Amino acid sequence: MTMTRRDFLSASAGFAALPALGGPARGAPLPRQADVVVIGAGAAGIAAARRITAANRKVIVIEAAARSGGRCLTDSTTFDTPFDRGARWLYNPDTNPMVKLARDAGLDVTAASRGQKIRVGRRNARAGETEEFLAVLVRANRAIDDASRGKADVPCAAVLPKDLGVWAATAEFVLGANATGKDLTDISAIDKAHAQDRTDAIGCRQGLGTLMTRLAGDLPVSLSTPASHIAWNGREVTVDTPSGRIAARAAIITVSSNVLVAGNIKFTPDIPKRQLDAASKLSLGSYDRIVLQLPGNPVGLARDDVVIEQSNSTRTAMLFANLGGSSLCLVDVAGSFGRDLSAQGEPAMAAFAVEWLTKLFGSDVASAVRKTSATRWNAAPFALGAMSAATPGGQPSRKILTEPIGCMFLAGEATHETLWGTVDGAWESGERAADAALRKIGAIRDTGPVPAPAAKHRRRAPPARAVRPMWSPID
Repeated sequence: MTMTRRDFLSASAGFAALPALGGPARGAPLPRQADVVVIGAGAAGIAAARRITAANRKVIVIEAAARSGGRCLTDSTTFDTPFDRGARWLYNPDTNPMVKLARDAGLDVTAASRGQKIRVGRRNARAGETEEFLAVLVRANRAIDDASRGKADVPCAAVLPKDLGVWAATAEFVLGANATGKDLTDISAIDKAHAQDRTDAIGCRQGLGTLMTRLAGDLPVSLSTPASHIAWNGREVTVDTPSGRIAARAAIITVSSNVLVAGNIKFTPDIPKRQLDAASKLSLGSYDRIVLQLPGNPVGLARDDVVIEQSNSTRTAMLFANLGGSSLCLVDVAGSFGRDLSAQGEPAMAAFAVEWLTKLFGSDVASAVRKTSATRWNAAPFALGAMSAATPGGQPSRKILTEPIGCMFLAGEATHETLWGTVDGAWESGERAADAALRKIGAIRDTGPVPAPAAKHRRRAPPARAVRPMWSPID
């Protein structure tokens, strides 16, 4: 049976409200054939597999790691309180299907905290200082937007006004490292200006990693099954794994841009240079989370308060205090400083977090620390970083990555032109790749126009709550 696109969208919508269908039991032999094989069980891979299952086509998902979720990972064992080691936010709840999926899965979704503070040394910024900083953010954003309309793509840092004063480094951290994992010197002005609005951030109390696990449900996911070699042409694809070879009519590849460029998966024939060059221009930035257990609230902050500092260098961070009313404080480091710090290992990361908090809140912080933990996404072999951000001149690369390669289709946040760096973009890219694969194998056909997706809005100058963290890296 060949479904029309309208039939398929209807079936897919119904499927979204149900538990995932079928799939082999854990430990069962890996199936040898499928209509579509999906490489990677992160947000993009899960979205693609659900879409294909909704079209009544056979799909196999293989995941190199021992868990699903990709760069969405909830840690429920290190501390008494679960926390996200990776992506933490969803955006645009009025149009984001994952918000409804989370609620349907019985999870608690809540808006990000409005409690935000700027520290100037050991004190909170005064009202006038905060207004001055927000005005600097508006000017910086406007300069990047204006530059994006020029003929040549330039680094964001090159177009910032020269008179941002004492707030220059803080603005660069908020707009660069904290938002994208890269310093503004390494980010395309066009790419940043084309990003869709990322206001109205939504979190999940049980964690986005928990949500991804629920959405994977009983999908046919084979964990600890890395793809070592993929042979492809215009009609079929074979994937070699430690558990055997899979033959399929199409493949959806959701590995990160860094993993793709690293050559961890061999292709015959090679992936075209056009796509590899595009992926290299969308390399992942660095973003890590240092978690400190601080009983007694030595920082004196409210539940889920967010704090940045007036900094004068890249050696800075963002604090999420008293996560969910617990004693956990999350110190996020990113960009070039975060990358260098992460390379030194967890002890150095914890030492920085304690030093930084002590500088801002006093010596009681150091004596209150009970336990620490830290992420190191750059060293994670199946991610090799946090989220994509285009280098100057690299923004067209996102569209290039959506071009079919024989019967293979790439997906993941790096392939999304406006929602890059977000779980939302990864999910949408997975559904888009699934549609393309289903068309390739003749499982759906277009019969006319379908309802247009919700309008995409360009990023506007930030409102007063602009220092809300915006990190959502996934694959």
